[in-house]
Amino acid sequence: MRETVTGLVLTLNGERLLEKCLTSLDFCDELLVVDSGSSDRTREIAEACGARIIVNPWPGPVAQFALALAQVRTDWVVSLDQDEYLTDELRQTIVARLAMQEQVAGYYVSRSSFYFNRFMKHSGWYPDLLLRVFRLGRMEVSASGAHYHFTPQGETGRLAGDIHHYPYESFRQHMDKINYYAEEGAKALREKGRRGGPAAALLHGAGRFLKLYLLKLGLLDGKAGFYNAMAGFYYAFQKYVRIEETNKWGNN
Repeated sequence: MRETVTGLVLTLNGERLLEKCLTSLDFCDELLVVDSGSSDRTREIAEACGARIIVNPWPGPVAQFALALAQVRTDWVVSLDQDEYLTDELRQTIVARLAMQEQVAGYYVSRSSFYFNRFMKHSGWYPDLLLRVFRLGRMEVSASGAHYHFTPQGETGRLAGDIHHYPYESFRQHMDKINYYAEEGAKALREKGRRGGPAAALLHGAGRFLKLYLLKLGLLDGKAGFYNAMAGFYYAFQKYVRIEETNKWGNN
């Protein structure tokens, strides 16, 4: 008996690439979009692509995925972010491997991300293996700061082909996201009792830059690698500065 699959996408104002994302999942038996309250054309696009849409205000990644997965009615799930899509090679690989009915919990896939003027091949960005194809009930979701992670419950395989990822439209958007990630990261570190301050901020910022640009060979990614490493410095610096920010300015 053929095993069935759901394409799952969590959204919030994702009109930029959502049609391409959902079209790449059109081999799935069902498309499920869980939207956090978009104000753009996200839900209109999802409806046009034939997706079932659930609207739920963002409660954090763990709770939102729990709600989404409770609505899945198939054997397998292929999960994408709204700024990602499957390459043709990966689509074909998924279809072929699921037809084999291998008794695994899921499959890891490579993600290739575009930054500034290229798909990054170094800088710690590739192959960026992620568990994005998994059996329903055989994966657990966890979160650290603003980032979520899928952990398989059992043996896994790896699939040929990439997810193509376009995380930012501009440097401005990258900075906006860094500010959000730094705030969430500082909150998580503060809850763990970690200390911040200028010395820690400079040390961690410099360490982040050196890791991305030298150890992860960001210098081979040209200008994009340098800009990304500098953004990494800013993120780490801001995160450790903000640990000490217990009151907003002017409200002391």
